[in-house]
Formats: sequence, structure tokens, C-alpha cells
Amino acid sequence: MKFNSTKDIKIPSKINEQVVGQEEAINLIKKAAKQRRNVLLIGDPGVGKSMIGQAIAELSKTESLVDILSFPNPTDENVPLIRTLPKGEGKALINKQRLAAASSFKTQNLILFGIIIIISLIPYFFWKKGSISDVVYSASMLSSMVFIVGFLLFLNLGKRMKLNEVHNIPKLLVDNSSLKGSPFIDGTGAQSGALLGDVLHDPLQSGGLGTPAYERLIAGMIHRANGGVLFLDEIATLSPRSQQEILTAIQEKKYPITGQSERSSGAQTRSEPVPCDFILVAAGNLETVEHMHPALRSRIRGYGYEVYMNIDMDDNLKNRDKIAQFIAQEIKKDGKIPHFSKEAINEVIEEALRMAGKGSKLTLRLRELGGLVRAAGDLAVENNTPLVTAKEVELAKRLARPLEKQIADKYIENKKKYEVIVTSGKRVGRVNGLAVIGAGSALSGIILPIESEVVKGGKKAEFIATGKLGQIAKEAIKNVSAIIIKSFGEDIKEKYDIYIQFLQTYEGVEGDSASIAVATAIMSALKGVPIKQEIAMTGSLSVRGEVMAIGGVSSKIEAAIDAELKSVIIPKSNEKDIVIKESRLKKIKIIPVTSIKEVFYHAMDWSGYEKVWKQLDNKL
Repeated sequence: MKFNSTKDIKIPSKINEQVVGQEEAINLIKKAAKQRRNVLLIGDPGVGKSMIGQAIAELSKTESLVDILSFPNPTDENVPLIRTLPKGEGKALINKQRLAAASSFKTQNLILFGIIIIISLIPYFFWKKGSISDVVYSASMLSSMVFIVGFLLFLNLGKRMKLNEVHNIPKLLVDNSSLKGSPFIDGTGAQSGALLGDVLHDPLQSGGLGTPAYERLIAGMIHRANGGVLFLDEIATLSPRSQQEILTAIQEKKYPITGQSERSSGAQTRSEPVPCDFILVAAGNLETVEHMHPALRSRIRGYGYEVYMNIDMDDNLKNRDKIAQFIAQEIKKDGKIPHFSKEAINEVIEEALRMAGKGSKLTLRLRELGGLVRAAGDLAVENNTPLVTAKEVELAKRLARPLEKQIADKYIENKKKYEVIVTSGKRVGRVNGLAVIGAGSALSGIILPIESEVVKGGKKAEFIATGKLGQIAKEAIKNVSAIIIKSFGEDIKEKYDIYIQFLQTYEGVEGDSASIAVATAIMSALKGVPIKQEIAMTGSLSVRGEVMAIGGVSSKIEAAIDAELKSVIIPKSNEKDIVIKESRLKKIKIIPVTSIKEVFYHAMDWSGYEKVWKQLDNKL
């Protein structure tokens, strides 16, 4: 694709062609739209689930759309009748009946008004003939005027309150007259009344002042989605009862409207079944599958498709063009920011590479990327520039930092201020580990200081770790202990206990990426070999001493750069995952390793401890 700015990029008119990086999902929804199948979309936030739901609605046929009306039931007013008419005819019918009723009402009242005027003039006739006194005439005229005003008020209230009731004008529950395509209803977060329909409470239930039951019906989203798509994100957050009712609606393709509150008078009303033939597009993350109603998921799986959404795509020219198209779409959707120059687009693509956290991959968490686009656009508007430049995108990265990054920056600043993080010199038993906070694309690296101490123990060597460790972190300590026992089991047996402390980790520690740092701290404390404090490290560890890949390597290296460390040890398998600007990467030395022996060699100062290294070299 050749372009100089996003202004040159053509945006597809169809929604399914605007979805980026989800080709498999698009192919499935085309089948789902044609055959009217339900779909369950599972994936991270911001990867295009709601757009796919809209695409299904766009691809669905529209000729079967109907208007839904409720009528009074002469047999039982608490069971309103439900009827359907072709799209647009429901509104026309109601308007026609209202005009007819208004005309009839007007004719009747004009006659009555004429009679009242004549009666009101009778006292004047008798007063003119001298048959009644002035006092009686005045009283009669005042009474007539009050009566006329009262009658006019009655006409106005009667028109408002009784017109529909007297002439049995139906209520239009679902009006599709102005709809051009299939309805797309987003029911995410809706309560049961809004989702399934409700009957309004009527406080005036006696004396003929109440509102008829058929007029108090409120169509739910399942009814408004009839003939189209009902989209429910985070479907597992719905109550089990609501999920069960959704299942019933899918199976029966019709669902009666009743009051959702037992304390309301609407609970006495239950309409005839109301059409709700919709395609359900349910969405959520992996936890959704665990908490979803089993019968509802079974129905979707048996009569539809389950799709796991991509979180990244290959970094190639074709997919880079897709990111450029996404930027153009966001600019058009926002409508308040200028177009991006080619250099600015390339800068956003670089951020997409970094956010993916993997080698040669572009992120598909496009909602976060859209935030960067808008932040850069806002800066361009503030600077009054016709095009967004690469410089503004670079500044926007800091402006649009996620909370995790802001917290990480404060964390490093405070830890350095109080010398919790040491970045120079050599110390025994102390190492700078690396960790991340946040999730998904909102990962931010932090320095994780770890200390170890060896003390006299009992019959069996124990490894005690403190610092609010999670389950995986505890298991990682056990793996490290296996390597230490293998290398120096005889030296510590019946002599020492080994303590490992994660310094000031009030937020807790989870994961195994600090394994090589823990092993280094223990080895240093056990043999008295000092660790270089200008080095940070991250890496998982097998029980055989192999250094394995970890996540968030770019964020961790950036944390080490921000802390002004000189070197960082990472798993060799993570080398391809580093996405950091070359100018920034020059500030630190990257040391890729494959085994714990390499970690010990680079991290420790072996001057004067050659014998220990030789012993270690033979055992590992």
C-alpha cells in the first residue's frame, strides 16, 4: 500500500473488512450470519469482539424484520395479546388509529361544547327579558364560565389519559421502521428488566384510573434484537437465572414479557410470547468459559461456533498496512484529530511491536493502540499542526502511559531514593531481579531486589522464602533448591538453612521469572562470592539448570535502563522478543544466556574465588 499519510488510505465501507488480524473469526462469522448461528468469542479486551458482532448484523438478511405490537386482551387484561406486522406497518397502523380516534374524540367534544355554550347563554336570555335579577344573572354567568373552564381541562386530560384506552390503540413495542439493516443490540451489563423485558408498576390499580397492562409492557433487548444480533460481552457476569432465560429465548425464539420484580404490580402481567429470533454473540475472556452457564455454552457449541481471538499477528508488510488502515479508521471515528504522517504511522507500528511482547509480532490489542493514536492527535491539535508527526507520537507514549507504567516509574524512583535498589559496587547475597506489573499490553517493568542469607540449621537443609510469594513463585524456589542441593548438597547437609527475601514486595510476587536471580543470590551467600550490582537479570529455570524464556522482556529491560543499570542478563530464547528503540538499547549491555552456569559467570566477581568457580564448573 502506497501512502504519504492516513489521508491517502481508503477505509473499507463494510465492517467485516475493517476488523484487523482476525481472518479466521471473520470467515466463521460469515457462515454464522448466513446460517443464523450463535457465536462465542473468547479473547483479551480490545481485540475486536464487538466489531465482529456488528459485522454479523451487517451480513445478516434484513427482509424478515417485523414490528411488534401489544393489544388489550378482552378475556384477561393481564395477558396482553402480541401481534407482528411487516417492518414499518406497525407505526403506520398506530398513527392511523390515533388520527381516527382523535377525529372521533374531537367531533364528540365539539357537540358537547356547543351544547354547553347554548346552556350558558340561557341566563342571559332570561335576564334580558327581566325574568331574573342582576344578582342571579351574575352568579349564573360565573358558574357557566367555571363550568366551561372545567370542561376544557377535562377535554385535555381526557385526550391524554383515555384516548388509547377508549379506542384500544395498540402499543408499538419494537419499531423497525427507520432501521436500514439488521438490528445490533449491545446488552453488555444490562439488568434483567432491560435485557428480558419488563412491565411497569402501576400505583393506580383501582377506580378506573390505572394504565392498561398492555400499555405498561416494555420490550427487552432480546425482543429488539429480533431478526438481528444480540451482543453480550462478559456474559459470565450475568446471573445464572438471566443466562438460563437467554437460553430459553434462543431455543424457543420467543419469550413473554412479565414484571421482573415480585413487589411490583407488573409481576401479575405476563404477555403472550414475544418474537426474539436473534443471533447471540457472546464474548468474554478465558475465565468466562469457567463461569458461563453450562447449558448455554452447550447450546452455542452445538448450534454455532466458538472462536478464540488472536492477540497478535505476524510482522510483515501486509499486516503493517492493516495497522495503518486501523489508524485511519480511528481518525475517522474520532473526527477531532488530524491525519498521521507516514513517519507517525511507523512510530505507532513500532509501539504495536513492543506491545506484542514477542519477536516479529504485531499486537492486536488495538483499543490500547487507539488510545495512543488519540493522544498523539490531541497533541497535534494543541500544536496546531496539519499532520501528526513521529515526535508527537513519541510524546504521546508518555502522555498515554497506563497506570502500571506510572506506578512502575514511581516505584523505581522511590526505591532508588531510599537505596533499596543498588546500582553500583559488589555485594554478597544481593541481586537485582526484574519483574513486571500489569497484564496484557499494559506491562511495566520494575526492579526486584532479592537477598539471601545462609544460617546454621538442623538435620535437613531448608529453603525459606519471604515476600508474599504466590504459588508459582513458591514452586520456582523449589526448582532452584534442586540445583543448589545438586551442586553443594554435601556442603549444606545438616549444617545450614537458606533464607531468600524479596525486598519490600508488599504487592506480592508471582511467576518464575526471578528464578535465576534467586539462584544467584543463594550461590553468592553460600560461597561468599560477591555479585555485581550494576547487573540485573530475569529468566525462568528448569531443575536441570537450563534458563528458559519469560514474558515481558522488553518492559524489564526498559526498567533496567530507567534504573541506570549497565547490563541485563536474559534468556537467549528471548533475544528475538526485544522491541526497544536502538538509541535507547545502546544504554545497556544485553547478556543472553542458556544455562545457570553462564548466569553465575557473568553476574559474580570471581576474582579470588577461582577454586569455587572450578568446583562449580565441574558440577553444573
